[in-house]
Amino acid sequence: MIGIIGAMIEEIEPILDRLTCVKTTRIGGNKYHEGSYGGKQVTVAYSRIGKVNAALTAATLIERFNAEKILFSGVAGALKSHLKIGDLIYAERLVQHDVDISAFGHPLGFIPESGDYFETSAQLNEIAASVALVRGVELGKGTIATGDQFIADGAKKEWIQKQFGADAVEMEGAAVACVCAAFHIPVFVLRAISDAADMDAGFNFDEFLKSSAKISADFVLDMVARL
Repeated sequence: MIGIIGAMIEEIEPILDRLTCVKTTRIGGNKYHEGSYGGKQVTVAYSRIGKVNAALTAATLIERFNAEKILFSGVAGALKSHLKIGDLIYAERLVQHDVDISAFGHPLGFIPESGDYFETSAQLNEIAASVALVRGVELGKGTIATGDQFIADGAKKEWIQKQFGADAVEMEGAAVACVCAAFHIPVFVLRAISDAADMDAGFNFDEFLKSSAKISADFVLDMVARL
């Protein structure tokens, strides 16, 4: 079974609209939608925003629904100037930009026995590249930073980019990748750019959320068909 996560309802609605034979189960306050797409069994979950919610959802998909791989579909703020609204980028690795135990001599983002950067699945990333080629769309790749903050400040944006070498910023991906690493489950994190993570982020986010989320969702479903 393939698990698909989106942090907001807008991120999973375009996926749910295209599933067949949907059965919905409520666990821990979240809904898990079991269905099929292209002959593949999938379970889609709307995690809600933030690292804790995303980790809970990923663990539930693995433990209760036997997810063999997890795909995350959603939106992100751009940290690099070349990324524009609607651009797609997948994470080669993810890091938690709001983790700080540097008082004990550790680098920012580092947690003992967990590390700092979480790698995604090379196989899933290769499938994504092939989907992009067929669709004729440009697909970026790089480091995505995760934290329990909506970044809408130019100085904070610059700090995250320089400190972690990050290309985009969001609020769930590294938490999902951490859970998948613990369970040895392949993970893929795709983001469509919805804002520039600066002073205009709030305005841009509301305006482009649905369109960017649909771009990401359509791409992930193309990946599901190839798995």
